[in-house]
Amino acid sequence: MQIGPHTIDPPVILAPMAGVTDKPFRQLCRRLGAGLAVSEMTTSEPRLWATRKSRLRMDHADETGPISVQLAGTDPQVLAHAARHNVEQGAQIIDINMGCPAKKVCSVAAGSALLRDEVLVGEILAAVVAAVSVPVTLKIRTGYTPSDRNAVRIARIAEASGIAAIAVHGRTREDFFNGDAEYESVAAVKAAVGIPVIVNGDVDTPEKAAEVLRVTGCDAIMLGRSALGRPWIFREMAHYLAKGVRLPAPAAAEVQSILLGHLEALYSFYGEHLGVRIARKHLGWYCRELPGGADFRARVNRVELAAEQRELTREFLLAPAAQTPGQAPQHEYVITAPGIGSWDHWTGAPLPAVAQ
Repeated sequence: MQIGPHTIDPPVILAPMAGVTDKPFRQLCRRLGAGLAVSEMTTSEPRLWATRKSRLRMDHADETGPISVQLAGTDPQVLAHAARHNVEQGAQIIDINMGCPAKKVCSVAAGSALLRDEVLVGEILAAVVAAVSVPVTLKIRTGYTPSDRNAVRIARIAEASGIAAIAVHGRTREDFFNGDAEYESVAAVKAAVGIPVIVNGDVDTPEKAAEVLRVTGCDAIMLGRSALGRPWIFREMAHYLAKGVRLPAPAAAEVQSILLGHLEALYSFYGEHLGVRIARKHLGWYCRELPGGADFRARVNRVELAAEQRELTREFLLAPAAQTPGQAPQHEYVITAPGIGSWDHWTGAPLPAVAQ
């Protein structure tokens, strides 16, 4: 898939997730096969750029390109200014958030709340595209409510505004993350525009990735929750899409290396105190399918020092019961289609705050 001058290969992309897709996780997913990794949602408000949180989110030093930075906001000129600023900081693709369903974002008319104002959508997209020389992409949902799935109209506005690619999550804002994603609306978007379309939502196995791409006709898959605790899913999907066969699950020794390496990257990036706190959620995701995972999480969540967290993790992964890497549960699925802040944005749980 092509986004401006950038070839996205393989066409398997890490979705932007608030409080999750920080620089350490993006780099890890790229190493494990993601063709693109989009940053956490970054504020467009200049008064917040000097905070530690914003500085970390705009840190792209030594990051594998293309570097895609997602921006959130509601004012066309403020977003245009933010786009220019982030390009100066190293962004090679600007992504506009019109898909986040979190109350904190929608309450200020940002994220997926923007889908209710198609005129403003056009003004925002035109302003940002005109402001920068790099490609601009857009992430949306199928609509704000199930009774008004306006993704096709939004996609046509985006194409007319010069947007280079559009990602569509197969739920409305009112759906939040409940129920199953539907792909008929995503297929309709793909049929309506000539720009690349990326499908997002509930794609959790290599087989499902292939089937969703087949029935929607989309150009790429975007993964969010299915990559948590399984960052190697990117290479598994890429291999299956290319070869039609599954890769073996990663060996226990490789999982240990990946996890411990991820911990060290978090400590280095955030410092020990915050790195330990942020690592807790990742440890929970890595170990949720392993025997004894609940007990391990209860223990490791109480430690405050990196050395203790590292050692407890190593001991748990070396235990005989943990030697088989967890895989997401396999399940049947039905596809119906024609041939701003730090919080867990699908559970609403608060995440560790970065000092301002």
